[in-house]
Amino acid sequence: MLKEIAGGVCAAKGFTASGIHCGVKAGSSPDKNDLAMILSERECSAAAVYTLNRVKAAPIYVTMGNLEDGVCRGIIANSGNANACAPLSHENAEQMCALVAKATGLKSNDFVVASTGVIGQELNISAIEKGMPALVSGLNSDGSDSAARAVMTTDTVKKETAVSVTIGGKTVTIGAIAKGSGMIHPNMGTMLCFITTDCAITHEVLQDALHDIVPRTFNRVTVDGDTSTNDMCVVLANGMAGNEQIEWKDDSYTLFYKALRQVCETMARAIAADGEGASRLVTCTVRSARSEESAERLAKAVVGSSLVKAALFGADANWGRVLCAMGYSKAPFRPEYVDIGFSSLQGSILVCEKGTGLDFDEELAKKILTQDEVVIDVSLNEGEHEATCWGCDLTYEYVKINGDYRT
Repeated sequence: MLKEIAGGVCAAKGFTASGIHCGVKAGSSPDKNDLAMILSERECSAAAVYTLNRVKAAPIYVTMGNLEDGVCRGIIANSGNANACAPLSHENAEQMCALVAKATGLKSNDFVVASTGVIGQELNISAIEKGMPALVSGLNSDGSDSAARAVMTTDTVKKETAVSVTIGGKTVTIGAIAKGSGMIHPNMGTMLCFITTDCAITHEVLQDALHDIVPRTFNRVTVDGDTSTNDMCVVLANGMAGNEQIEWKDDSYTLFYKALRQVCETMARAIAADGEGASRLVTCTVRSARSEESAERLAKAVVGSSLVKAALFGADANWGRVLCAMGYSKAPFRPEYVDIGFSSLQGSILVCEKGTGLDFDEELAKKILTQDEVVIDVSLNEGEHEATCWGCDLTYEYVKINGDYRT
């Protein structure tokens, strides 16, 4: 049985974290943390998934190299600068690893390195070097909060979660922090997610689990149709829970998989809900489809539609825009079989049946669509598969945020 607990990335045994302000971005507030670290007492099995953008930031390549052996000890990350397509980007990513290695007495390739922020500007590595002693000395078992805040950019809230599950008679814990608000689109967007667990599990099985879960969680989120250069999702597993090591996809694996998927889904929903300028989370579930793939494609098209997003900002039950988005998704379905409804904490309402509009209570629809989370329910009435994707509404604030993001 899964249980939600506190502690974020420090909830799992053997992990500490820290976050400080070191001044990565000139003129940034001293109250804004911009350098984060997570460290395990023991060597970890490690797995990672990266952005599919052809343009990848230097930290992605350095991390790929460091994780070739499937093991890791910690994570070093900064906000305020993406260290992408910038002078000395590769050298500075490697230098971040070297600095944290020197401060901890470990090796450079023991660390994942990540950056987020403005693209194209040289990273202020001297600020990171000056801040490293304070960052390392600040490592503690309550440090998840400060680390989560250190990777925020345009995020308005920190993103943190943890769960526990019993595997083989042992309590296994999985915790995470994430950042993500804009440049979010399926196949990962400007998001970083760092996950820790004390589960004993091999690198190969951990990698399989992550590769299966990411497409069903983070890759089903869209905020604005842009896919970033810096995204990664990393899991570190140090085995300190004491469970028998998971080496096969057996019952223990199934329990771990479900817990990891819940953590990733929680973070995915949090990223969608905190989309730049967003006023509500938009969830679209497509049911009774011919395949999970077609259901996913349809749901992505709906939550990614600027017209659907704008209608939901205005609490307008414009179901025609939903059907229109489905129509250009290139997924197979029969429009004449489609039912569409909207639901929230205020109730539910059917607005389209068998591809045709219904008379419905506009006042009730308005109440439903003004809630913090709105669900678009689509039934294709053709099969047994389903998929859920997450997005947000499109507001005036999105343009304000991105009109002067660099300056």
